[in-house]
Amino acid sequence: MQVLSPQTSASEPGLEPSRQTVVLNVSGMKCAGCVRAVENRLAQVDGVRSATVNLVTEVAVVETDAGVVSADQLADQVTQAGFAATPRTTDGDGDDLTAWVEAKRAEQQQQGQRLGVAIALLILSTIGHLNHFGWLTIPVLSDLWFHAILATVTLAFPAREILVDGWAGLRRLAPNMNTLVALGSVSAYLASVVALVFPGLGWECFFEEPVMLLAFILLGRTLEQRARYRAADALRSLVELQPAVARLISNPATAGVAQTGVEVPARCVQVGEWVQVLPGEKISADGTVVSGQTTVDEAMLTGESMPVLKQPGDGVTAGTVNQSGAIALQVTSTGQDTVLAQMIRLVETAQSRKAPIQRLADLISGYFTYGVMSLATLTFLFWYFIGLHHWPQVMHSALGMAHMGHTMTYTSSTLLVSLKLAIAVMVVACPCALGLATPTAILVGSGLGAERGLLIRGGDSLETIHHLDTVVFDKTGTLTLGQPQVTAIHVIAEGLSEADIVQLAATVESGTRHPLAEAIHQAATVRELELLQADEFDTQPGLGVAAQITWQDIVQPCALGNQKWMIQRELVLDAKVQDRAKALAEAGQTVVYVALGDRVVGLVAIADQLRPDAVSVVEALQKQDLQVRVLTGDRKEVAGAIAAQLNLAPSQVTAEVSPQGKVDAIRQLQAEGHTVALMGDGINDAPALVQADVGISLHSGTDIAMETADVILMGDHLSGLLETLTLSRATFNKIRQNLAWAFAYNLVAIPLAAGVLLPTAGVSLSPAAAGGMMAFSSVAVVVNSLLLRRLSSDALSAKK
Repeated sequence: MQVLSPQTSASEPGLEPSRQTVVLNVSGMKCAGCVRAVENRLAQVDGVRSATVNLVTEVAVVETDAGVVSADQLADQVTQAGFAATPRTTDGDGDDLTAWVEAKRAEQQQQGQRLGVAIALLILSTIGHLNHFGWLTIPVLSDLWFHAILATVTLAFPAREILVDGWAGLRRLAPNMNTLVALGSVSAYLASVVALVFPGLGWECFFEEPVMLLAFILLGRTLEQRARYRAADALRSLVELQPAVARLISNPATAGVAQTGVEVPARCVQVGEWVQVLPGEKISADGTVVSGQTTVDEAMLTGESMPVLKQPGDGVTAGTVNQSGAIALQVTSTGQDTVLAQMIRLVETAQSRKAPIQRLADLISGYFTYGVMSLATLTFLFWYFIGLHHWPQVMHSALGMAHMGHTMTYTSSTLLVSLKLAIAVMVVACPCALGLATPTAILVGSGLGAERGLLIRGGDSLETIHHLDTVVFDKTGTLTLGQPQVTAIHVIAEGLSEADIVQLAATVESGTRHPLAEAIHQAATVRELELLQADEFDTQPGLGVAAQITWQDIVQPCALGNQKWMIQRELVLDAKVQDRAKALAEAGQTVVYVALGDRVVGLVAIADQLRPDAVSVVEALQKQDLQVRVLTGDRKEVAGAIAAQLNLAPSQVTAEVSPQGKVDAIRQLQAEGHTVALMGDGINDAPALVQADVGISLHSGTDIAMETADVILMGDHLSGLLETLTLSRATFNKIRQNLAWAFAYNLVAIPLAAGVLLPTAGVSLSPAAAGGMMAFSSVAVVVNSLLLRRLSSDALSAKK
């Protein structure tokens, strides 16, 4: 991805300044508070318009005024805030993402060691707990001094990064999750040191508490990192699909496909060169097959598992796999211009754009740590000055400290009890769960969509799709194939056949290349008809074409066109011909008259066929209580025929609509309170795609339509729309579940840790139990997001 990509320009006074996008790699973020700190730091820089930071992918996307601030300056600002940042490179060869994949893989390999350390600490600290109750005594391992040394070593080595980062956040007045953990663990450790050094105080030593607390944190973060790694499977898989090498050959038209090529890095291949691809190899660049025949596995592109036959003239995509035969292709796109590179950019962008629902979580998370530290202080003050004096029995009861069975003894002082409760409050609170709730679900959801050939630009699009109530379709190229075909041939003159009519029509149309002519040429090719001798072509735009042809050894005029063209040529159209032409037009077909000499000899009906799944998709949308509308610039008769085929009421289809008319129609629906999606594929659909709440384009559409759309269906099937709706609902449900869990957890766990049940039930949380719960809450959010991957193909296609 390029670091700086101009988006608008301002060459005249008064115009908005040009913008550019800066992408930064950011490391060291642990929770949503860190995300907010980075975003706030970037927002304070002059020239920055907006900054979006993703906790899971560790990327910051910053929009700036061109020339005001550089990528390096922004990276320096983030680094000064305590988070190491580097700008993405501008070489466009994808090395940054490849390096990211390698770094994540190396990080995963280190997780095993961290997991072992966390488990070992848990076992040793548990032995200390069991000895504390008199249940199990092991020489050395149960000794108080052993646990004092263990706690010291744990703080100095495995937990060093947590303590340093927590202190740095506090020093910068930007406390984070590590700050809470550091304060809790260090407080517990210092209290135990005081108890050990001054035994006369009557305090108990609980060195096993900070060890167990930190062990739970380390264990939770290890499991969380593993889950995050899995959540990024789709993006990582796409990056790994990028071919490393290409085999250059000379022009296969002269040397054939069986050549000894020269292997070069794939990024060095240039447009127009020829590349050889052998069976089993990845295709190294986008191109057109010029020699050979094969089948290609395009599952990574379209989500379709069946291989696709490729012959000369067919296009192929970088990263897909050649299966059965050697081919030679001419390169049409390389590097960041390939379809694969565009998919990677779209998926990465999707995972960087936030859903509106995340704003509340971010707002709360920004102040969360301050709130928790304040609550911990209030907890200490309440129990020290009020609570333990009002309910003295809690000092003499078994406080069972939930889930860990820790007992508060009679000799425990008021100070120690208050301190333990305050520590538990600091440790049990979990801003991580809030911070991870939305981005992990979006990461998994957008990744799953990419695997199915559904490219969704961001969390905001996913959320909007969830709220859709109206779907508007363009007709040509969207509901239809965009490839007019001859649907019927009517012979009027005796002595002629359908083949004769097609042969005459194809001969006259041989000098033109408009869509109707292409349909007639295709019909002649299918019938293996040869063109007749012809000359003196006369084309009249909007009317038709005429030529002198040799028919049955006689040179005579032959004309093709509409009714007006026939009338201008003074040809007689009897009632029978007009009735038949009218019936075809009312059925939504375009009628081409064929005249030979001075009479009309036949009619050719041409129509753009509906896509095979158009009827079922429209029916499924209506079953989901979505309004369906069709906007088309075509004639009313054609629109009426489409409405009939789709089982839509005439009021649901609007014909003869200009590009601006489509924008106005969508704006009107929005003014009526509807959330509107438009599905279109042409240049004239681009303004309407922007106006719609969600723009959806097929991959076969024009480049400008794909650039403006929020969703791109790589498989070119309308059924992809149903899959997108199902995926959006499932992802949004996961986000709501995650946020509900994160809020509910903190609302329940913090009061429990503060001792709200102490007076009535004599139950609270030990610092270690609080640490375990906190670690579990973060892991639960990520694992719940990963459950999205259980959506099968059938589930995605289900018409719910």
